[in-house]
Amino acid sequence: MGNNIKVTIVIPAYNVEEYIKKGLESCINQTYSNIEIIVVDDGSTDSTASQIEKQSMLDTRIILLKQNNQ
Repeated sequence: MGNNIKVTIVIPAYNVEEYIKKGLESCINQTYSNIEIIVVDDGSTDSTASQIEKQSMLDTRIILLKQNNQ
């Protein structure tokens, strides 16, 4: 894969405040850096969304999409 190809990683998230930071760090620390990480928060009732927002401020490749639980 050439470095001009962007890879999109989609992560569904629901009430994973304890694990989401580690999961995002795992994606960010890959050797291939031309990525975007779309995290879909499925109406979490814990602090999952705020954890993702904090991480997205540190890395602009992280995109948070919020939706009502489905």
